Amino acid sequence: MRAANQTRERTEVQPGREESMGKTFRGHILLVEDDASLARLEVGFLTAQGYVVTLVENGELALNVLREIVPDLVLLDLDLPGAVNGWGVLKALRADAGTSATPVLLTSAEATAQKHLRTRGEARSTLDHLPKPYPIQTLLKRIDRMLDMTSVPISVVWNLFAG
Repeated sequence: MRAANQTRERTEVQPGREESMGKTFRGHILLVEDDASLARLEVGFLTAQGYVVTLVENGELALNVLREIVPDLVLLDLDLPGAVNGWGVLKALRADAGTSATPVLLTSAEATAQKHLRTRGEARSTLDHLPKPYPIQTLLKRIDRMLDMTSVPISVVWNLFAG
């Protein structure tokens, strides 16, 4: 697996087109959303904010992507078509050592989702729910909060290598 953090380091060393246009890489998001119009809106907004977004429209494709990369955050619709719904993707994420601590922001119009989250015992820094419909600015604030809470300060990383 290639971690998104490795992508971040490569981007910082070799400025890409986004950085030359004044954008800063803020993280890699795996967006799992079957509503094409909502997905286009979210991808456009998040990329404009400096995120790299990988979009898939069902759970099976999400699991395939997660075999190749570890994103900084997964934005996951619970109501997906096919054999693997959002809960199945979340279960697979948490079962894999490489993605078990990856922050996941669940989205759904499903009223019972919040109740299920309270029984999982995870901190809001690694698992949260945003009920649909939601303002796009609320989505960005929630993503930023989750990534800020789970990011490791550079001083901690430096101390690991220096000591």
